[in-house]
Amino acid sequence: MSESNEKELLYGLEARIAPATAFFTAVQHLLASVVGIITPPLIVGSVLGLNAYLPYLISMSLLASGIGTFIQARRIMGIGAGMICLQGTSFAFLGVILSGGFLVKSRGGSPEDIMAMIFGVNFVAAFIPLLISRFIGQLRRVFTPLVTGTVIVLIGISLIKVSITDWGGGNGAADFGAPANLGLGALTLLVIVILNRIPVRALRLSAIVVGIAVGCLAAALTGHLTFKPLQGSWFELPRLFRFGFHFDWTVFVPIALVSFISILEAVGDLTANCMLSQQPIEGEAFRKRLKGGILADGVSCMIAAMLSSFPNTTFAQNNGVIQMTGVASRRVGLYIGVLLVVLGLFPAIGGLLQQIPAPVLGGATLVMFGSVVAAGIRIMTQAPLGRREMLIIAISLGIGLGIEAVPEVLKQFPQVVGNIFGHAVTSGGIVAMLLNFLMPMEKTTAMVIEPVKSIKAN
Repeated sequence: MSESNEKELLYGLEARIAPATAFFTAVQHLLASVVGIITPPLIVGSVLGLNAYLPYLISMSLLASGIGTFIQARRIMGIGAGMICLQGTSFAFLGVILSGGFLVKSRGGSPEDIMAMIFGVNFVAAFIPLLISRFIGQLRRVFTPLVTGTVIVLIGISLIKVSITDWGGGNGAADFGAPANLGLGALTLLVIVILNRIPVRALRLSAIVVGIAVGCLAAALTGHLTFKPLQGSWFELPRLFRFGFHFDWTVFVPIALVSFISILEAVGDLTANCMLSQQPIEGEAFRKRLKGGILADGVSCMIAAMLSSFPNTTFAQNNGVIQMTGVASRRVGLYIGVLLVVLGLFPAIGGLLQQIPAPVLGGATLVMFGSVVAAGIRIMTQAPLGRREMLIIAISLGIGLGIEAVPEVLKQFPQVVGNIFGHAVTSGGIVAMLLNFLMPMEKTTAMVIEPVKSIKAN
């Protein structure tokens, strides 16, 4: 590892970190992800008419995310990647969950029946990543740096769209794109960049929190931050399978397919995390870490279903936080897990975080999500890119980003096809996987790569 690479991290993966520093860094991860965790239950609850249970669903999403994050960082009995892998509610399942909910509703099912079906099916689907994790070593031909790097780039670009939407004021904002909104986001971003470039460890560690704080202060002074009354109880205890347990193959099949596809996304996130944490992205140690991470994803989804929360996945945005703060110590992951559990048990605290103006969050997350794209590019260029590799990247990015930009291209297919393949990560990732598997390697590429491997071995 070069000296420049070593200086990129202030705290390595196994580094012991002071409690105050770990807590402060964990808060920055929390700010980058809490909106993403609570948004899926908000969407599902409002669309399916589950508003009466929304506070409970949001609390359980935070609680399940905290438990899953703790397991990933702690790596108990090989379960977990042993890194800062924040588990959050997956957006990939939204379409198929809504379709399943409408199906139950069309049969005359009550809100409780809808949730019993959704969480019952999700519990069974959680066994898919548990099973796939046992064969990660055999799937190394599928999960190559070229494929995972392409998937990470697609993930980052998709997340940037969320940042820009927030920067403009958020979905449905009456003043979307107003100069004041753009100014708040730009101010937040500017503070983060300046603090990150000052060669003072404390300032780099606090860049995101300070940037958001300055953005919120500016929003308050300009009348763009208004506190809303907190809803729901102050304390909420979980109840296992609160709404019962139902199962239907019609609902299960599309959710099972998304569960399999989301593994590809998780592999990409875990690979980027390894690279940013300066861990190997090939070899036996990497495969064990990958195996533990996918296994923990399945366990996290199982716990989420039991707690009446939607499926979890490894969040990509937190890889950007690692790069921005220079802190990769997995002990921070333990702090994040505890903080999320506290937010789940005390919903009012999470309600306070929801008050952060969307433009401020957009400015803060833009640089982090951009870092995810950069990490993907670095991974896919680990080996020389020949004509074959450039063709795979071009087609995968073209199809993935094209379908996400114009989802109407799939409107002649059944709705479930659009729900699954209408996202850049799923469509582009599958194309990259198939092309990499089917297209033969060029002889010149093999001749170039082989000496590189032998040099590393020596």
